Amino acid sequence: MSKTAAPAASSPERFAAPTGRAALGLLVLLGSLTAIGPLSLDTYLPALPEMTRDLAASQAQIQLSLTTCLVGMALGQLVTGPLSDRWGRRRPVLVGVGAYALLSLVCALAPSAPALAAARFFQGFAGGMGTVVARAVVRDLYAGRAAAKYFSRLVLVFGLAPMAAPALGGLILRLGDWRGIFVALTVVGALLAVAVAWRLPETLPATRRATGGLAATAAGRSLLTDRVYLGYALTQGLAFAGLFGYLSGSSFVLQDVFGLSVGAFTLVFGVNALAFVAVGQLNARLLDRYDPRPLLVVGLVVGLLAGLGVVAGALLDAPALVIVALFVLIGSLGLVMPNGTALALDRHAAHAGTAAALLGGIQAVVAAGAAPLVGLAGEGSALPMAVVMSGAAAGSLLMLLTLARHR
Repeated sequence: MSKTAAPAASSPERFAAPTGRAALGLLVLLGSLTAIGPLSLDTYLPALPEMTRDLAASQAQIQLSLTTCLVGMALGQLVTGPLSDRWGRRRPVLVGVGAYALLSLVCALAPSAPALAAARFFQGFAGGMGTVVARAVVRDLYAGRAAAKYFSRLVLVFGLAPMAAPALGGLILRLGDWRGIFVALTVVGALLAVAVAWRLPETLPATRRATGGLAATAAGRSLLTDRVYLGYALTQGLAFAGLFGYLSGSSFVLQDVFGLSVGAFTLVFGVNALAFVAVGQLNARLLDRYDPRPLLVVGLVVGLLAGLGVVAGALLDAPALVIVALFVLIGSLGLVMPNGTALALDRHAAHAGTAAALLGGIQAVVAAGAAPLVGLAGEGSALPMAVVMSGAAAGSLLMLLTLARHR
């Protein structure tokens, strides 16, 4: 892939990529919007064991709230992406983050596990609206290696959420109970709504918006018939499924199976997130010399080897091996996520919102099956989580080398 610069500022049909402080502000804002997902999923991970007791539910029932949130995110992206191609980027994301704040409060008031799972679906739907617009804005401004580098920079902000979220959740648990975690997410959503209204520019001018009615906007025929695009989308989806298996199972495995305290679990989780961020920044530098695709291949191969290491650690009942292998696997996603996203979106610049929506939707739907597999395969062992993570890594690499293979 050739090196592609940002769209020229002089083009009357494109929003000029910001520079200086404005560029930094936009990076932080877009990173915060993409962080809605990990904030929603990670903040209450330390509370999962407590929630099973407080709501008199099983591990699988509580993990269902992770799945419903992820399914909601998928549908939110699928609906909002095409709408943002037609109406612009600002309006959909404003509605989404505002609704996210209100629905987070509803989650805090849930009286039972089924009610929580239902509320989490709608919370995820609203959160997905912001996530898909953030990706579309990046594609409005950049292409090729420039887009991959920008997505790598977003990892710096996006990756802070998995580090801070469990720590925030653990702190709230010391001061109160799990419901306070969702009150905190309400505050985060409200602050994001204010920031979007104040700082997010409209990057899709009226001259570039989709026309011909919503049906024509949402059809996405070129996406569904593009084998390479679908290959990249499934590559991303399966990689995220492995990550989601880790998110849904790590608190039970590390705390209940291996006996780590809440503080120790939070530390391990934060170190793994730091590996993800660090590799993402390394990826941005490597893109000065290499194309995104070979870096993506390297990330997937390393992730598969690390996944096999998690399986070995589970079979040998070796917590140290499991923790080290998880560190390597999560770190490898710093190569996978930015490069895979850029390669997929680069093929459909004219419908960036719809392309980002289908990419995120496939990613979320594929990943949504990981949590039930981890929970239903049995409790009291690290093996179910290990098998899900290693299997997802193998499938992701297979999709890249087959469907996403360029002629």
